[in-house]
Amino acid sequence: MLNAETYLTSVKGTGGRIRVHNRDFYVEEIPLQEPTGSGPNTWIWIEKEGRTTLDVLLDIARELHLDRRRMGFAGMKDKRAVTRQWICVSNTEPEDVRRIEDRIRNVRFIRVTRNEKKLRMGQLLGNRFRILIRDPETDDPLESTIRVLEELSEKGVPNYYGWQRFGSPRTTTHLVGRALVNDDVKGAVDAYIGNPIEGEPEGVFRARKLYDEGDIEAALEAMPPSMRYERMMLQPILRDLRRDGITEESYIKAIQVLPKPLKRMFVHAYQSYLFNRAVSERLPLGINRYVPGDIVIDNEQHIIHDTDPGELEEMILNFEAHPTAPLYGSKVPLASGRPGEIERRILEEEGVSAGDFECRRMRGLGSHGMRRAIRFRLWDASASEGPEGLTVEFSIPKGCYATSVLREIMKVDAA
Repeated sequence: MLNAETYLTSVKGTGGRIRVHNRDFYVEEIPLQEPTGSGPNTWIWIEKEGRTTLDVLLDIARELHLDRRRMGFAGMKDKRAVTRQWICVSNTEPEDVRRIEDRIRNVRFIRVTRNEKKLRMGQLLGNRFRILIRDPETDDPLESTIRVLEELSEKGVPNYYGWQRFGSPRTTTHLVGRALVNDDVKGAVDAYIGNPIEGEPEGVFRARKLYDEGDIEAALEAMPPSMRYERMMLQPILRDLRRDGITEESYIKAIQVLPKPLKRMFVHAYQSYLFNRAVSERLPLGINRYVPGDIVIDNEQHIIHDTDPGELEEMILNFEAHPTAPLYGSKVPLASGRPGEIERRILEEEGVSAGDFECRRMRGLGSHGMRRAIRFRLWDASASEGPEGLTVEFSIPKGCYATSVLREIMKVDAA
């Protein structure tokens, strides 16, 4: 997990492999509410495999001849997995949606129904996971896994952001965000389109290399159709090249053509990169205890003010409150005491300031920042052994990563 250096548990890891097959990693959304069966909006309970949520939405919008903005979802789900989640198409008839199911690749429509309200980002309780760890390397992986799950259930799980936040194996999303924070829009576009990495498909590698060499037209021609977003970004750059030449405005337009959820991920990924480091350095001070200077939040994400340290400690032990670290932004408060020293040193060593997160060249992509819990609650956790390996099941809150749990069990980075 990028920039995550510290473990909570000391039990020897199982090692092993995950995601050998997509079916090894199953995720099911825990909805905040179920659709009522009546209303102008169509909700679809989908099962997808090997695809991102955003790609599925774009395909459905294309088949229905709708603007993607008429579609909603509560959370992004893993690509390398079998996942179930609700998505919503506003002001659309269920019959129209059912007719296109066969045209959406690797997606099954399990339930199509009506609802009065649209579905918005974040409208879910959490996610339930069932994950197979193949080829564990320890003598008794089941016993060690149960011990880890017990400790995590008691203390909480380090709230690291997983590789999905940064991209894997091409880990560049946070680099795009860093460039935007530094007002380097060209650098952001270069990081996204260019910068080929070993292991990418040959056609993609060649197209990225052509872009880095400055041959925009050849890069677009070589870029495979599957690289939808790179192609979208190259088109306005090429248009400007053919007219009056490429300017900084060309790169701004290249970012602007991307879907809003994707654009906003860039700075969020950079914030997440810094957050992981802050959690790594705060963790040794105690994940389930109050440290003088901590900023503490309740389960509704509200900062708790003017509370006795002893009472805060009790609330933290009972999962009613949580110490936090910053998702750095233009207005986020920083802690004091020892936690505050850590938070300010990270900013200094990164060479950025809070004001930089306004993203002056791309203001719509800036962030005020927020405080985020350094741990999350784990519930309904269990483990079992079978002929294929070790199966782990658990539920976690929305916005948290199963790979944080797997990392503690396996003691390796689980992508």
